[in-house]
Amino acid sequence: MIAYHDREWGRAVHDDRTLFEFLVLEGTQAGLSWLTILRKRERYRTVFSNFDPARVARFTSAKIERLLEDPGIIRNRMKVESAVTNARAFLKVQREFGSFDAYVWRFVGGKPIRRKHRSGIPTTTREAEALSKDLRLRGFRFVGPTIMYAYMQAVGMVDDHVAACDVVRPRRARRSR
Repeated sequence: MIAYHDREWGRAVHDDRTLFEFLVLEGTQAGLSWLTILRKRERYRTVFSNFDPARVARFTSAKIERLLEDPGIIRNRMKVESAVTNARAFLKVQREFGSFDAYVWRFVGGKPIRRKHRSGIPTTTREAEALSKDLRLRGFRFVGPTIMYAYMQAVGMVDDHVAACDVVRPRRARRSR
């Protein structure tokens, strides 16, 4: 978890394949711990064609049935089927906007929102609610406001690092005398 936090979480992502990866993983995480998902991430990369949305969109019913037998992933039918459904919707968004990146980042004005929280980090925001609503209208599943806020945090659309976090405030190098 520390390595994920320090190297990935909250870093601005503009690569469509990585954006799709987090969309699948965040949807899969619903009701589970993020640590559970991180432990299964490499297997997800293998069985979900390295999160290539064009390949995932072509998964057949037979392929889905095989995935549901794989103990290396979360074997929840609705979550596995949603990954395929979302891949198809993802490709439509890419065609409409030129990239999923161009589509999704417009919900935060094209740059990360940096927030300072005094009493805890919220579980959703109006931006996450707007993104969730729009995705659902486009046929995406497992994209509720709470899931989308976690997604926005993970891909760096929202910076919710607390002020004391070393990722935000690296320790100053000591000056030599």
